[in-house]
Amino acid sequence: MARTILVTGGGTGIGRAIALHFAEAGDSVIATGRRPGPLAELAAGAGVRTAVCDHTDPAALTRLLADLPERIDVLVNNAGGNIAFDADGRTDLASYARDFRANLDANLVSAALTTKALEDRLGDGGAVVHIGSIAAEQGAGSYGAAKAGLATWNIDLAQQLGRRGVTANVVSPGYIADTEFFRDKLTGERREQLVAATATGRAGAPADIAGTVAFLASPAARHITGQVLHVNGGARATR
Repeated sequence: MARTILVTGGGTGIGRAIALHFAEAGDSVIATGRRPGPLAELAAGAGVRTAVCDHTDPAALTRLLADLPERIDVLVNNAGGNIAFDADGRTDLASYARDFRANLDANLVSAALTTKALEDRLGDGGAVVHIGSIAAEQGAGSYGAAKAGLATWNIDLAQQLGRRGVTANVVSPGYIADTEFFRDKLTGERREQLVAATATGRAGAPADIAGTVAFLASPAARHITGQVLHVNGGARATR
């Protein structure tokens, strides 16, 4: 039976790959994002329903709810990114506070608000999957702090949703090529360093993350919850 999947930040990169993965499996997919252009391209070519939404804005989320089905089987909180790449370079205290809060809003608050808004629509057997980052382990200023906070917040979320038969996990990517994450600011030298840090000798691909998300949303992962699953080619090992 086809499920209903909501993917936030689904217009490009990892989010797009996740939306396409579920759509190709026969699920009904809704992808959101802030930019109409990428969403229109996705909808035209993949049969994915799209909606413009800023997931840091409670009012925007309330409007989105009116257009969503009464049941969501899988919520993928992918919206976010390192806002530091868009900063204006100002270093005064007020600007620092603004930029720090922007990363928290984009990567932590957005996931919390979206999950809260949809909690009554998540049905038994459902799944929530957040996209974290290797930065939560290795550090990357306010972006790393936001992703670390996401993983910690998910522990309580898993407890709350688990009573209703809903799992909640974090997929934590390392370096993933073919995304807009670095805003075309990644140098060739830095890319080589990131690839060299892996045990697999290659950059990750959006499809690597999409496949992991699909597993966590599958019947095979019903007893996995409250976890962080690292997908980084061994660049950051765990035990």
